[in-house]
Amino acid sequence: MKVRFWGVRGSIPAPGPETNRYGGNTSCVSVLSDAGDLFILDMGTGLMNLGNSLMAGDFGEQGPAKTTSDGRFGRGEGSATILLTHAHWDHIQGFPFFPPIFVPGNQFRVHGNARSSRALEGILEGQMDPHYSPIHTLKNLGADIEVAVARPGSEFAVGEVSINSAANPHGATTALAFRLRENGRSLVFAPDAGYDDHTAPPESAALYKHADVLIHDCTYTPEDHATRRSRGMASLIDAARVAVAAEVKHLVLFHYDQDYSDDQVDDVIARTRAELDRLGGTDIELTGAREGLELPV
Repeated sequence: MKVRFWGVRGSIPAPGPETNRYGGNTSCVSVLSDAGDLFILDMGTGLMNLGNSLMAGDFGEQGPAKTTSDGRFGRGEGSATILLTHAHWDHIQGFPFFPPIFVPGNQFRVHGNARSSRALEGILEGQMDPHYSPIHTLKNLGADIEVAVARPGSEFAVGEVSINSAANPHGATTALAFRLRENGRSLVFAPDAGYDDHTAPPESAALYKHADVLIHDCTYTPEDHATRRSRGMASLIDAARVAVAAEVKHLVLFHYDQDYSDDQVDDVIARTRAELDRLGGTDIELTGAREGLELPV
């Protein structure tokens, strides 16, 4: 599998000169399987740039953009599976600005966190209300879009990739963590996790166990986390402790607070490295996610 980061911030987009190195878009990660299937993890504002990239070719390949016979720019032809951890705006607000959803024939299946498939579809429809968007409804889009609830603990497969999930506490709600497995390798995506006592719930701990790559919420420093616990997000201490407990091979920090400058994110990464080492996780590779970064799994 190949992972690419398109948005790594939490809460709201944070563009500007102080966030250029890590990027200011909100949560969006793409995964291309060895078999050529595309997975999209969350639909924050980074989704727009992912969509622009996909419009240059078929979803499984990167190629030069071209104009079609009817004058439209690009192809953007294909299908993708979207895994939605939860429906807070920083995880869905890129969806109406994702160019491939306007291309007839494209197919998207959204698996997300909600009470039911109908409720999840209603949430996505809600942000297209004419008060918020000129699109009005999912039915005005050219692509075929199917919405299905993802039940924590259940497993399904897309091509050669098997997917299961667990629910993490996230303030007044929950956010799913997803594990993708292909050819004996595993990737876990776990943004927005508000643990008690820096300890993941048993189901999440089992989901993380021995992951080759764990992309984990690292919104706050311990000092900021102490005053913002009700927001249901993790500190660098949480990220380090669950990575060591799960014996993961590679920890990737993600979902930085929108107010943190690049220099502050540098400090978060350095402090996480020190915490990993202190806890005995010296063999765990550490990376701070940034827009444009590609990683193999």
